[in-house]
Amino acid sequence: MPRKTYLTSGSNPLSQVVRAGDTLYLSGHVPIDPATGKTAGDNVADQTRQTFENLIVTLEHAGVSLDDVVKVNVFLTDAGGDFAAMNAVYREYFPTDPPARTTVGTSGLANSAFLIEIEMIAYAPQS
Repeated sequence: MPRKTYLTSGSNPLSQVVRAGDTLYLSGHVPIDPATGKTAGDNVADQTRQTFENLIVTLEHAGVSLDDVVKVNVFLTDAGGDFAAMNAVYREYFPTDPPARTTVGTSGLANSAFLIEIEMIAYAPQS
């Protein structure tokens, strides 16, 4: 099955999205504010919101939306302390019928200022 990549990165050896058949795989997204290039906020709620906004831009670039997301993986540097705040923001983006999700605590992410990273899988039948 051929694959198509979207939004490849010049600085990192990755693609933001890879299509394989009717499935889109989104790389982990982090809370970078595209306007400033800096980490958005110093709490998990602000960072979760920015990460979702970044994911929405990537999904739209690939021709889909949050409605097409079937699986989400969330990585938190303080899963015990930040889970409730992350979950409250998550619910804003998926108020009903949320996709399957796994939340994992991790000792660190690519940047020590990041409290969260989110990756998604979306179903997107080719027309």
